[in-house]
Amino acid sequence: MPSKQYRVERLAQQIQREVDDILLKRVRDPRVQDVTITGVDVTGDLQQATIYYSLLSEYASDGQKAQAGLEKATGLVRHELSSRLNIFKTPQLTFKRDPAIAYGNRIDQLLNQLKRDNQL
Repeated sequence: MPSKQYRVERLAQQIQREVDDILLKRVRDPRVQDVTITGVDVTGDLQQATIYYSLLSEYASDGQKAQAGLEKATGLVRHELSSRLNIFKTPQLTFKRDPAIAYGNRIDQLLNQLKRDNQL
């Protein structure tokens, strides 16, 4: 019998694939066009899912617009998920910007700065 952790991870992967597809094909809001789903955390009781996303844009205003667009689309995304997932109850969805992407970009900037400083 598969472990509970395995089921949670499998559901998280399925939610990630489906939400990516839903945002691409069903959500018409231009604020979420450049959003990429980077990961999903599902609670052990499968009641809540935190969906992490990244943006191509570095502008804070674009991040705020994308967050607002995702929050507005949450009902549609959850409704679509309920028809696509084979589970009893669709989890509550929360969208959060993935901090790892910004962290990685900052490290790249620092490394490039160091490289330029050493060439002088």
